[in-house]
Amino acid sequence: VDILKNKFGFDEAFNYKDEPNFDATLKRHCPEGIDIYFDNVGGKMLDAVLLNLRPHARIAVCGMISQYNREQPDGVQNLSSMVSKEARMQGYLATNYYHLYPKYLEMILPLIKESKVVYVEDVADGLENAPKALVGIFSGRNIGKQVVAVNCL
Repeated sequence: VDILKNKFGFDEAFNYKDEPNFDATLKRHCPEGIDIYFDNVGGKMLDAVLLNLRPHARIAVCGMISQYNREQPDGVQNLSSMVSKEARMQGYLATNYYHLYPKYLEMILPLIKESKVVYVEDVADGLENAPKALVGIFSGRNIGKQVVAVNCL
């Protein structure tokens, strides 16, 4: 939460693992509602977001990590909010945009150099630490992009 607010400049942030009621949490942090939501989680978080949309909200869906390994995925319970709020939801596949990668690099690299875009890497040194780094991703230990630095002799 500290990194999101103090490094990335978000007005509000919360750790979903500490919040038993996503709907109440979103109402507390976004009292006026949500205009734009990028969904990589799905499930209960998406359902709570649907209850907290502002009129004409937009949802970009790029993944549903909370659902991938479940025998019975959660059903979306609050989809009717899309109608009452006249909201839009669209799925995206990153592979459909690979052709734009060179243009993206031209745009993003100068912004990174000027510190206008910031990021966090969690670096594990050495190939021998790769398994621990991988386990850390799935247990929530890493912060930012997990990288394994391998030195070639």
